[in-house]
Formats: sequence, C-alpha cells, structure tokens
Amino acid sequence: MISELSRREYDVILRSDLGYFAERCFYELNPQAAFLPNWHIEVIAAKLAAVRAGKIRRLIINLPPRHLKSLLASVALPAWCLGHDPSAQILCVSYAQDLADKLARDCRGIMMRPWYQRIFPTRLAPHRHAVQEFITTLQGYRLATSTGGVLTGRGADFILIDDPLKPDEALSDARRKDNNEWYSHTSTVGSTTSGGARLSSSCSDCTRTTSSATCSGRSRGRS
Repeated sequence: MISELSRREYDVILRSDLGYFAERCFYELNPQAAFLPNWHIEVIAAKLAAVRAGKIRRLIINLPPRHLKSLLASVALPAWCLGHDPSAQILCVSYAQDLADKLARDCRGIMMRPWYQRIFPTRLAPHRHAVQEFITTLQGYRLATSTGGVLTGRGADFILIDDPLKPDEALSDARRKDNNEWYSHTSTVGSTTSGGARLSSSCSDCTRTTSSATCSGRSRGRS
C-alpha cells in the first residue's frame, strides 16, 4: 500500500503518523535489515504520540531487548517532536553516557537527512550539532545524559529515560534506590512546566527496573 503512494502522500503520512515515521527511521539506521511490523510497535507509537499531544502524562514501556523500544522512544520520538515543534526541549537519559550518545547520534542523523528536512521545517543551528546536546534554530534541543548526571538548572518539556539501569544492576536494591533518588531530584529541577507526561523505557527484569526509575517528561500539551 505504501509503495503505491506518491512521495507527497508518503511525506504527509510520515509527518502525521509516528509509527510510519519510526519505520522510516529504522530503514535509515539499518539499511541491511528487514523491518518486521507487529502490533506492539503500533501500540507504542500510538501511546508516544499521545504523550506528545499531552493526553498521557505518565507512560512506562517494558519490553525485552531488540523490540525497537529505544528506536521508538529515544530516536524517532524526539526527532518527530522537534519536527513538529522546533522549540521543544527534550532530555534523554540512559544508564551510561556512551549509550545515551549512541541514541543521540542516531536521532541527530535522522534530523539531518534530506527526507526529514523535506517533511519538516526544523533545522539544527549551525555549529551547535554536538552529540550530547544539539540545538535547533528556534532553541529547541535534545540533551543526552546518563543517570546520575548533573542537570540542575536545565529545563525540559519531555524527560525520557531509556534503560535507567544495567541488567545486573536491576537486581540491586541499593542501585535501584540511588536511581529513584536521582530521578526524584531530576524530576523536580528539570521540568519547565507543571503537570506533564512521564515516560519510562526498560528492557530487562521489568518489575525491578521499573521500580528503580519512572522516567519523567514534561509536555506543554501540543496538538
């Protein structure tokens, strides 16, 4: 069906449907791999779109590895949000800085592709393309950091925490407690508005990992 659409029609779908946008991101980042559609991808995409619209204030995603939760939540969603609102401020957190940087590079790469710039007016500011924080010409940004990082004074409309703990650390009561305390402090100092959406993406030992950090993001209720 998609193959029968004109490029203009396909672009409209990419702008309006996060699920198809994420699929396009998958092909961009994994050119040799086959995308396998499944109902869980559609559900996650719909819930994430509702987060952006301000209809969901707290969201937890628990899935095994290799189910595209990071692609959807940490790569496609920030790029899609910034496409619709170049002034959006997005904070993305993972258990390690190298993982946070990898996801940031993927997102930045998507936003610099010709097809992305064809469907969205958003542009990254010249000379402000750093992996850990790239900024748009309208002062929106995606900031990548690790759990435990210092974020005092930084605001965000969306706070996305993707894998707050390593799999082995999820079994540690002490590490979960530390993560919860860091999250509680970050949630207080990081948001730019009252109310909002909370998003957590975890992969292993779901019950224990989720208890360690409920990921927070703030939304200004965009439509």
